[in-house]
Amino acid sequence: MGQNSDILAVDFGTSNSAVGVNLNGKAHIIELEPGKQTLPTALFFDFEEKMVTYGSLAEQALFEGAWGRYMRALKSLLGTPLIRESQPFLGKRMSYIEIVARFLSEMKARAETQTGQSYRRALSGRPVRFHADPKRDAQALTDLRECYKIAGFEDVQFMNEPEGAARALAHVLNAGDLGLVIDIGGGTSDFTLFKSTDSSAIEIIQSDGLRLGGTDFDRLLSFEHVMPMMGRGTQIRHAFGDKTHIAPNAIFADLATWQKIPFLYAPDTRRAAKDLLQYAVEPDKLARLNRVLDDERGHDLAFAVEAAKIELNTKPLASVDMRLDALEQRFEAPLYALALAHTLQPSAEQIAQMALHCVQNAGLAPEQVTHLVFVGGSSLMDVVQNAVTGAFPKAQTHHGAALTGIIQGLALASGDY
Repeated sequence: MGQNSDILAVDFGTSNSAVGVNLNGKAHIIELEPGKQTLPTALFFDFEEKMVTYGSLAEQALFEGAWGRYMRALKSLLGTPLIRESQPFLGKRMSYIEIVARFLSEMKARAETQTGQSYRRALSGRPVRFHADPKRDAQALTDLRECYKIAGFEDVQFMNEPEGAARALAHVLNAGDLGLVIDIGGGTSDFTLFKSTDSSAIEIIQSDGLRLGGTDFDRLLSFEHVMPMMGRGTQIRHAFGDKTHIAPNAIFADLATWQKIPFLYAPDTRRAAKDLLQYAVEPDKLARLNRVLDDERGHDLAFAVEAAKIELNTKPLASVDMRLDALEQRFEAPLYALALAHTLQPSAEQIAQMALHCVQNAGLAPEQVTHLVFVGGSSLMDVVQNAVTGAFPKAQTHHGAALTGIIQGLALASGDY
C-alpha cells in the first residue's frame, strides 16, 4: 500500500466502527466488510456452530433466528461494573472486557489481511466524556486501554473523536473561521470548537461532551411507545388483598436499552416477569413481556424501533408501522412522526445546550461560530439539527461523511505519531 507505519487508526463506535491508516499523508479507510468502510459494532455467539461472527454477519444471524447470543453497544458498558461481569460463552467464561477485546482484535486482523501490514500500535478515538462522573470516566478509559492490550496492541494513544472530525473537515473553513463539530454517535454527543489557521491546519479551542446519543433515542422511543404494550404502566395486584400497584419500570427500562438486553435473560429476571404476569390486571400485555424474554428477542424489538426512527427521519411520512413480531406474530404498531419529535425534543435541546456551553466555556458567543459541522449517524436526526442550528443562527451548516468523518481525521493524525 505504500505505507510502512505500524499505527492503525481505530474509530471504535457504539453502533459502527472503522479503521484507517495514513497513506502518504492522506487518510485511507480500510474496508472491514466487502465494499463497506464501516463495520456494525456487533457480535453473535453462535451456540450451534460454536463460533463468533461479527458485524453484518452477526446481525444476519440474529435476524435469521440462529441459536446464540447477540451483542451490540458494548462500548456503553465501559466504566461500569457490568464490563467486568462474566458469563459462559462457547464453553468458557468471558468478561465483557474480553468480548470487546475480541471485536477490536477482529478489526485488527481484518485490517492486516487487507493491507499486508502488521499493526502494533493504535490511535483510537474516544468520547470527550464517557461519563459525567470523573472517576467513572477515567475508569472507562482504563477499561478501553485494557481491551486494546488484550486485542494485541502494544501501545494505544487516544484522541477526542470530534477533534478527529475537525482535522478531517478543516478544508470547509477559510482561514480565521470558527467551526464547531457536532458529533452525535450511538452513545455520546461530543463537541469541538476549532479555528482554521490555513487550508489544512486548525487550532483546537475547546471540547466538551455528554453521555447521550442514538441508542438513547432508541431507548426513549422504545420505553415510551413499545413497552406500554408489554405492561409498562399497568396495574399489578398485590398477592394478598384487593390493592394494586404499578408494574416496576426497571425491567422495561433495561429491555429498552441496547447494551443491557443480554443481561435480561438470566433466571431471576424471567422469574420476576412471571410473577408480574401471575398478578397482572392486563395479563395479555405481561404475556408479551414473558414471550420476549423466553424467546430472547429483546434485540428484535430494539431493531424495530431503530428502523422506524430512521425511516421517519428520512421520508416525509406521518407515521410508520413498527414490526413487532417478537410480541405476537405479524403484530404491528404505528410510530407517529409527531410522537417521535415530542419524545426526542428534550434530548435535542440538551444537546444544543451543551453545544452552547462548549462555546461559552471558550469565552465566545454563539454568533461568532461561522460553521457547524455535523458528524455521527445520529446527527442526521432532524430534531437534533433543528435544535442545534437554532442555537447558532449565523453559522453555515456542513454535513461531513456521517459515519466516516472521525476515522478520516484519526487516520490523518496517525501520521504525526
